[in-house]
Amino acid sequence: MKKYLIVGLGNIGEEYKNTRHNVGFQILDHLAEKNQLGWEVKKLGSYTSLKVKGRQFILIKPNTFMNRSGKAVRYWALQEKIPLENILIATDELHLPFGSIRLRSKGSPAGHNGLKDVEAQLNTPHYSRLRFGIGQEQKAYDQVKFVLDPWDKKEEDALPKIIEKCAEAIICFGLEGINTAMNKFNGSI
Repeated sequence: MKKYLIVGLGNIGEEYKNTRHNVGFQILDHLAEKNQLGWEVKKLGSYTSLKVKGRQFILIKPNTFMNRSGKAVRYWALQEKIPLENILIATDELHLPFGSIRLRSKGSPAGHNGLKDVEAQLNTPHYSRLRFGIGQEQKAYDQVKFVLDPWDKKEEDALPKIIEKCAEAIICFGLEGINTAMNKFNGSI
């Protein structure tokens, strides 16, 4: 059975639960809930597993905080013997408009500290990522405060539809590959 490691980036703790920076956790929580899966606390994070059409999706929410996420990614990739091309990181992206999705098979961290740590721990930028646009209207705004703030009402109302698309993109990544997932899901919802 082919295995895929899907890691949602976020911060642990109630104070971060419904913040923009935790959308990676929200995407994985939705996927788990939709498939009636429970989370189990294991080494370096919360773990669950989903089987779809002969593929196994290992879902991980690191408990290392955002800026040290790479440690959990590296550990679970080695533990489950998952090749680099079968890893997908789901995270927020400040530089994309709210509601847009961008899948890539490689790239730069673009200032995202969680992705910087993943790249450092894997020793390569060649891993797939699903970026969820959280947008920032005012460029002079405090970026740290913005990503750690809760969703506003308008965003919160739109989230379920976009998060569902992200869940579909994750399954497509495992069943049809990153290129097909990019063609089907990149863009605004």
